[in-house]
Amino acid sequence: MSKISRFTGKVVTLAKSAVGGRGESAAPQGGGGFADYAVVSLHCLRIYLEKSYREALDLLSEMPQILAEIGLEKADLPDHSTLVKAFDRIKMTVWRVVLRLSAQLHEPSGHAAMDATFFDRENASKHYCRRTNYRVQTLKTTALVDTASQAVLDVHCTTEKRHDTQLGWQLARRNAGELHSLTADKGYDWQQLRDKLREEDVRPLIKHREFRPIDHAHNARIDGTLYGQRALSETVFSVIKRTLGDAVRARSWYREFREIVLMCAVYNIKRAAS
Repeated sequence: MSKISRFTGKVVTLAKSAVGGRGESAAPQGGGGFADYAVVSLHCLRIYLEKSYREALDLLSEMPQILAEIGLEKADLPDHSTLVKAFDRIKMTVWRVVLRLSAQLHEPSGHAAMDATFFDRENASKHYCRRTNYRVQTLKTTALVDTASQAVLDVHCTTEKRHDTQLGWQLARRNAGELHSLTADKGYDWQQLRDKLREEDVRPLIKHREFRPIDHAHNARIDGTLYGQRALSETVFSVIKRTLGDAVRARSWYREFREIVLMCAVYNIKRAAS
């Protein structure tokens, strides 16, 4: 079985769990639309192939075995505009469920690392930028990564200038019940963040910026092995950018956020299928 076939099999199973539709026909019947699980599967394959909507559908039209995994035939493939509209229709909560389920394909350790990176917003024409006030050129992405499996547990995206500590707490709070420890670099040095994590029974492994002797003392008490695993989040970002792209194709900010979440889910599924 090829890698893409194994990937597709896991994607279809996850999509059906995320949106339902077990036993539902993937292709439109009697004037209806495509099943949501089929649309989710096609979007995952689009990201996996690292192609535009048109290019991905052209490639898939030559892959009858892959389409059969979804329950489609070549003649059933939608127009690229239909796929774009479906991306708008399916809400972010569904894509987050897909990400959560993809992370569960890996054995959780309870130890996580957190870091941020920037994804480019694909270059648009000057006319488009003027017409839509499209000024922000990068998308800040903060990810929570399991240090044992290197699976992405959760992700946060923003186009605003917000401090790492605020974003870090938002991510940690959503996942506190599943964490034993959280490691991050000095960019997340905020005593209130450490206190909040301890209140949630999560051990903070965040070094202090060293201004006073007591800061050196605090840093010396941190478990060096666990703290050193913070770099794994950078490794995960590097793999995602090299294999799935370092820019988002969507134009609207809410589509870009969904695309980042989807990229992380595809990364998790690829690791599980390899």
